[in-house]
Amino acid sequence: MGTHFDHDRATAFLDEMRTILNHGMTATMIGIGHRVGLFDAMARLDGRTAPSTEIADVAGLDERYVREWLDAMTVGRIVAYDPKTDGYRLPPEHAAFTTRASGIANMASYAQYISLCAAVEDELVECFRHGGGVPYDSFDRFHAVMAESSGQRFEALLIDTILPLVPGVVELLEHGVSVADVGCGRGHAVNLMARAFPRSTFVGIDFSDAALEAGRAEATEWGLTNASFLAADAAELGDDHHHHDDHHDDQHGQRYDFITTFDAVHDQAHPKRMVDGIFRSLAPGGHWLCADIRASSHVGENLDHPMGAFMYGVSCQHCMTVSLAYDGEGLGAMWGVHRAKELFTSAGFTDIAVHSLQFDPSNNYYVCRKP
Repeated sequence: MGTHFDHDRATAFLDEMRTILNHGMTATMIGIGHRVGLFDAMARLDGRTAPSTEIADVAGLDERYVREWLDAMTVGRIVAYDPKTDGYRLPPEHAAFTTRASGIANMASYAQYISLCAAVEDELVECFRHGGGVPYDSFDRFHAVMAESSGQRFEALLIDTILPLVPGVVELLEHGVSVADVGCGRGHAVNLMARAFPRSTFVGIDFSDAALEAGRAEATEWGLTNASFLAADAAELGDDHHHHDDHHDDQHGQRYDFITTFDAVHDQAHPKRMVDGIFRSLAPGGHWLCADIRASSHVGENLDHPMGAFMYGVSCQHCMTVSLAYDGEGLGAMWGVHRAKELFTSAGFTDIAVHSLQFDPSNNYYVCRKP
């Protein structure tokens, strides 16, 4: 028992490991190409084959680096190479998923998460050995990248596709109600909603002052008078003692007619306290719209998840560890639909509807009603 060694299986696994290493390195190069605008520059050539000198020129980048990048993309089967002319082209079918023009379909922007996770590896290895977590502040550019990907999703879907999932809420927002977005980060969703529904008032709540500053700056730039931002711990929502900005003393014990959270619950140190606070702060009959990662709570049911390995990796290296850094529960991004419904039900929510959108395979949209 257990001593049989299957050589064919071993050889197949060796091939698989080589593929993983090749893909892993290709992914970091894709992230770089996204950051420096190389995919966008190649797309401007309209599928034409061009030498590395011209591509570097169009992109405004150093040719020697561009050529090495192009060669990496060629063997990674991302870019097509023509040996006769020593030229490179980005096929339009590849441009559709690698350029900024593709909006939410741009998979190249997600490649950045791999190097961003790798940046905290030393701290993470210590956590494996001794427990604890890597704190929020260790992930500097991570949050900018997260804001970029969620920003694309919000621009494309929030007003016309996501909000209408909540029964009657669009009419309420047009009429004028009080709304909170909890764990708002840089507040782009808050500002998009405030711009779309000038009669309603929106408050973005987050514990990161730097993120809130970005939200305030955007609100000012857009000339919004109905969006404000409050530095507070989501776990203390609806308590009498959560701390305030100078002009938000009226916020504690505030009742909101509608509350949103976008991919914020699973990152919390104390998700149960947060969800309880959302329940307390919501007016009776009000809805909470919660977007969170679309997955099963059972790993065996995530084997065919199209981004499963990617998500478990990001979870371990960001979501879970950030929560554990604050003595939290460390739910992780892949906590799944079953545990989410349990948590929301235990807080008192009834009528929990779970929606998914064909354009957004990464999220479930939970619509929870307070009785």
